[in-house]
Amino acid sequence: MTQQYGVPSSRRDFLKASCSALGAAAFTGQLQEGSVMANAALVPDGDIDAHSHIWTRDIEHYPLAKGQTLDDLAPSSFTAEELLELARPLGVGRVVLIQHKPYHGLDNSYITDSIAKYPGVFSAVACIDAEGPHPDAEMVKLKAQGVRGFRILASEGGASRWAHSDGMRTMWDAAARENLAMCPLIDASALPLVDEMCRAFPKTPVVIDHFARIGVDGVIRDSDLQALADLAQYPTVHVKISAYYALGRKQSPYTDLIPMIERMLSAYGAERLMWASDSPYQIVPPHNYADSLALIRDHMPGLTATQKDWLLKKTAEKVYFSV
Repeated sequence: MTQQYGVPSSRRDFLKASCSALGAAAFTGQLQEGSVMANAALVPDGDIDAHSHIWTRDIEHYPLAKGQTLDDLAPSSFTAEELLELARPLGVGRVVLIQHKPYHGLDNSYITDSIAKYPGVFSAVACIDAEGPHPDAEMVKLKAQGVRGFRILASEGGASRWAHSDGMRTMWDAAARENLAMCPLIDASALPLVDEMCRAFPKTPVVIDHFARIGVDGVIRDSDLQALADLAQYPTVHVKISAYYALGRKQSPYTDLIPMIERMLSAYGAERLMWASDSPYQIVPPHNYADSLALIRDHMPGLTATQKDWLLKKTAEKVYFSV
């Protein structure tokens, strides 16, 4: 059944406008008072957030891309420490960091340094140049620093289709050998690109971000859901059930997205789905981190305890925290 709602502005524009209008206090008020970092070096219990961005104002050590300044950051700061202070009181002990290419470009050092600083707490998805001379060597290098996946866009690779890109084919082949996930950030219209690559590289782990952004324009189309469900035929494909603030009605408690989650459960099983927040975008008022968790924890009574464990922890653990 098709659901139709309003078309949103871009995510970054919305974030900047919200932070400006509400002020830093409204944003940071979601962080807990005091520090919860004392035991950050221990491998924690709790759930896993499979997708969060971080960035820092320390541009001396981590320069911003494309000549940006501190005034371009929205929110003005979202560090590894701020993320953990937000997540840990809500029972999330580990996080998969996603390189924020708009701010830090292809310099993945802030996420890899955060992995080193807090052993066992973070894994990461990096961004590299598929058209570079040796993307496979770069993947192996980053794997040694704790990276377990690589974000790709439909426009990357230097060809109209990934299957026609030497660089993309090199990356997918290396990902199969090294057990690294290819992580497409795509719309549903690009799902055929994933299908082509899965046919060519059936052993490559794949994690599709944010339901392939189905419903980002307010319309949840059955044809898009079927295209995403069809990729379940490939055993190595996984889907992040995430970014609730951006999909469907875009209103907490996000229960309009439950049929989409149930459709993916039928296709993939809980063992190939993983919850993620997409912070800090998920915590721009009126949205918050707790409501994202609550959709899985509290608003889907038909889920078994075992299913919840896979959605909230074990799938992400299998893909991103395995040796």
